[in-house]
Amino acid sequence: MKRKTSIKLSILAAILLMASALYYLPYYVTKPGMAKELEPIIKVEGGFEEEGNFMLTTVRMGKANIYAYIIAKLSKYQEIYPVEDIRAEDESDEEYNIRQLHMMADSKTSAIEVAYTKAGIPVNYTYKGVYVLRVMPGMPAEGKLMPGDHVFEIDGKAFKSSDEFIKYVSSKKAGEVVKLSYKRNGKTDQAEVQLKALEDGSNRAAVGIQLVDDKEIDVDPDVTVQSEEIGGPSAGLMFSLEIYNQLTKEDLTKGYQIAGTGTITPDGIVGRIGGIQQKVVAADKAGAEIFFAPNEEGAKDSNYQEAMIAAKDIKTKMKIVPVNTFEDAVLYLENLKEKTS
Repeated sequence: MKRKTSIKLSILAAILLMASALYYLPYYVTKPGMAKELEPIIKVEGGFEEEGNFMLTTVRMGKANIYAYIIAKLSKYQEIYPVEDIRAEDESDEEYNIRQLHMMADSKTSAIEVAYTKAGIPVNYTYKGVYVLRVMPGMPAEGKLMPGDHVFEIDGKAFKSSDEFIKYVSSKKAGEVVKLSYKRNGKTDQAEVQLKALEDGSNRAAVGIQLVDDKEIDVDPDVTVQSEEIGGPSAGLMFSLEIYNQLTKEDLTKGYQIAGTGTITPDGIVGRIGGIQQKVVAADKAGAEIFFAPNEEGAKDSNYQEAMIAAKDIKTKMKIVPVNTFEDAVLYLENLKEKTS
């Protein structure tokens, strides 16, 4: 009898453990990810080889169950964020993932433009329309468009940018109907959408989508960046450095292991990212010797300042280098002495 009771209690405990592991709290947990070498995933046609390595750094993130939450509370370099700090209001997991992937695509395109321009090579764009990142609840596009849809015409007219699309819609009045041509999963379709006024005080007519340009960059020599498994824009700086290094004969790595992070704009401005201290930890574990961090024009709470705190705490020998622009990083590397064995 006692044995049967013991077995029942063990089964019940196992069920409770499984149930609690599958029950997610309204939080995300982030932790140090990895430092990944860029040369294997970025290839410039006929590009030059390098002795050292440029590395992007990542942060691992996932929904928190009770166990992940407790572990994060007790861990120094794990962070807990409420869902609303990560996802926009009413944004689904699908919309969030699509937004991250398109932010990465934009970052990649900007990195290519920065690197090729610095190398004195012409850059051209072909505009193909816009991608839908989010559909706003209660707005006309709800139920008609989906995240990931590729909108390429409005009222039978092609447009060259998201700005042009927004300008056309804004020229209309609330209540008017526009016809959107779009592609979803390889199939072309159309949707008629009755415009609605925004409730932000502007009274501007809108479809109710968050969008991003779909543009293809055209450069010679060709470059491929296999970034399918990477989300977000934070690898922009390191992408641009790797691409530029393959375009030029001088090896900017000088034999060093160089990690870093930061968004990049088409004019080469390096921007703030999240999880900088966790990325410092990841880079240190991977053996990086130099780490580029966004300086944000010397702001007191800049990524660079946060990175320095983490570097001191983990007692790394890695050199933390502040950068405001792509040019700052290039200049630092050009003045770097060759690594001696």
